[in-house]
Amino acid sequence: MLKILFPTIMMIPMAWLAPSKNLWSLSLTFGLLIAFLSLTLFYNPQEAGWLALNMYMGTDPLSTPLIVLTCWLLPLMILASQNHTSPEPLNRQRTYLCLLVSLQIFLILAFSATELIMFYVMFEATLIPTLIIITRWGNQTERLNAGTYFLFYTLAGSLPLLVALLHLHSSIGTLSVLTLPFSHPLSLSSYADKMWWLGCLLAFLVKMPLYGVHLWLPKAHVEAPVAGSMVLAAVLLKLGGYGMARIILMLDPLTKEMSYPFMILALWGLIMAGSICMRQTDLKSLIAYSSVSHMGLVAAGLLIQTPWGLAGAMALMIAHGLTSSALFCLANTNYERTHSRTMVLARGLQLMLPLMTSWWLLMTLANLALPPSPNLMGELLIIITVFNWSWWTILFTGAGTLITAAYSLYMFLMTQRGPLPPHIIALEPTHSREHLLIILHLLPLMLVILKPGLILSWVV
Repeated sequence: MLKILFPTIMMIPMAWLAPSKNLWSLSLTFGLLIAFLSLTLFYNPQEAGWLALNMYMGTDPLSTPLIVLTCWLLPLMILASQNHTSPEPLNRQRTYLCLLVSLQIFLILAFSATELIMFYVMFEATLIPTLIIITRWGNQTERLNAGTYFLFYTLAGSLPLLVALLHLHSSIGTLSVLTLPFSHPLSLSSYADKMWWLGCLLAFLVKMPLYGVHLWLPKAHVEAPVAGSMVLAAVLLKLGGYGMARIILMLDPLTKEMSYPFMILALWGLIMAGSICMRQTDLKSLIAYSSVSHMGLVAAGLLIQTPWGLAGAMALMIAHGLTSSALFCLANTNYERTHSRTMVLARGLQLMLPLMTSWWLLMTLANLALPPSPNLMGELLIIITVFNWSWWTILFTGAGTLITAAYSLYMFLMTQRGPLPPHIIALEPTHSREHLLIILHLLPLMLVILKPGLILSWVV
């Protein structure tokens, strides 16, 4: 575990001491080296499932794909941010890189923590770099408002979790992820126990976010720079799903009854968030609402607590992380050329940037879960699980799938097809940096198609 954590920590002095002309290339090289090193975590010969275990940290087949996704994303964020931060003073560029690296450190510690309190501290620590990235490098004046929403929604949701964890520690005597599944089951029956159940899950449902507590997400996405949007969509939302998968084992007797309102919200949110996407004019806002829609499916799969539901949630989290991150990169390439996120003002780009259109098409098809993408694998597993739980749910999941296909194609047609507006005449050509960025998003998706066991070994 330390072979990934120590090099990541050493990137902070490197960002401050590297010569200015080599700053971005060195950061990218080190980021890619750490990403390739993290792939070794997939090799897990132990039967117990835990690998690289020590006093405070360890990885198992649930956390390994998320740690690898986190490490893979840092060089991609560096690649995507290079163009719009290059005009800034050198110290600000160094600070920006340090914030991205510190975010990766906190995320690795959160996903590999074996104590729930350490997980909680790192869960909260990720707020600070993300908040600074949104409020300092955001595009418009509303970024302060978006940062406030982001901070207070997450803090208000996660404070009950701290109380719930302290109560759990006083009643069981341990908060270790290794021993909690084997501890004596709690006799959950009183109203206080129901409040405790709610406190345990609320922080994760806000972070995912569940429809109803999702208002912070579109604001944060729209105002954040490209690296902020990428890390929000790809990894920070997955903290919620990971926390739910870890803690839901202990809430067992109550989950059967208590999960009903949240299941309804998740499935209703699937349709509502998709319908909101259909009438968005802002490109980044559309991609943000599509994240709310997909995370509703993940929440439903986790709340049912069957092996298929958990496997589907894991597959969809990883696939959605790569797909939505790539869509934000593509939206940023459009924005850097047209200086507008409004889809009506920047359309018909296929005529000017034909290769970029092919990347748009591939990522749009992955977003609407075209076979054989891992998105389809995750969605199918969850839809079958939810249908097995109650066959009425097919109305929601079926309509949600249809709406997802509709808004994904709407997004592609609005940005790429149609006549070129007269005000777009001299566009900068696409750079190999941008093509490399999308290829590095596509490669892991292809790998998961060829070997789904990498992300499903936790359940299978």
